Amino acid sequence: MDTIALRRFVVAAEELHFAHAAKHLGIPRSTLLASVRELENELGTPLFDMGASSTTLTAAGRALLADEQRKADATAASVQNRPQQAGGKAKASKGKGRAPAVKGQPRPGKRRQSR
Repeated sequence: MDTIALRRFVVAAEELHFAHAAKHLGIPRSTLLASVRELENELGTPLFDMGASSTTLTAAGRALLADEQRKADATAASVQNRPQQAGGKAKASKGKGRAPAVKGQPRPGKRRQSR
């Protein structure tokens, strides 16, 4: 399964409003609906009941949402329990630095004084 489509489904399932979920994700509503439809086709079952006046989750949608939230909680717990590793030494940038001044040319960032 596509992880992006699953993430979009979780946000839409938590919001239960596709326009708000799309705004939260920063994508168009049509893209969110297409991702959900693709996920529904892949699973072979509808995840949302959009026939009512408000959007609700079907039993399969509730089960998938619970499974994805459980996975997210397990991932967060494993990251939290991981021992902290010391960071490395910061390295200085090896850029070119300032360009050498050319005699007779105006300095960059300096304006000529008008008379």
